[in-house]
Amino acid sequence: MSGLRKKSVFLITLLLSAGVVTIACSTSPPENIRDSCEMFTEKDDWYPAALDSYEKWGVPIHVQLAIIYQESRFVHDAKPPRKKLLWVIPWTRMSSAYGYGQIKDSTWDWYLESTNRRWADRDDFDDVVDFIGWYGSISHRKLGISKWDAYNQYLAYHEGHGGFKRKTYKKKAWLMKVARKVDTRAKNYRAQLKQCEDSLDKGWWFF
Repeated sequence: MSGLRKKSVFLITLLLSAGVVTIACSTSPPENIRDSCEMFTEKDDWYPAALDSYEKWGVPIHVQLAIIYQESRFVHDAKPPRKKLLWVIPWTRMSSAYGYGQIKDSTWDWYLESTNRRWADRDDFDDVVDFIGWYGSISHRKLGISKWDAYNQYLAYHEGHGGFKRKTYKKKAWLMKVARKVDTRAKNYRAQLKQCEDSLDKGWWFF
């Protein structure tokens, strides 16, 4: 192999490796998912996306983050566990839920059709915060849930609008406990954001 060809192969390999590293870094969860300020500092394109969703739909950033934390711990391609055949063999997954927001196929299709965002993906943070804002605005309109009410917004998110209206969550003590955790986390995120919103807003304007 000639020296020029060796250099070309080396450069191509280097570029491909760099691309893989870049993709891995862009999709990996933030190091500290319990601190909204640290998350937005690390993922500097997330804050503009969450802010855009808030300004568009009215569901605040801390509620968006609390729901994503509960659903996927910010893992972009999260999926439900598989069922077990004969208690040991991995089988089909428990549902079609996928991505940051653990959104089912049918609900995602509804969102795509309603918003005409045909290019949106469930493993894209920008698209998922837009979805959460959209869904929360419908929960507000149909069910009268405040867009700032993380507890009931999460219950409607988990049970669906019909299930929330039928109060199916009343028979699920575990779910109401989870919703309280979501509410607490949302309040923590909100308190943190108050400490860094000014700097984040400045960063957004210069972004």
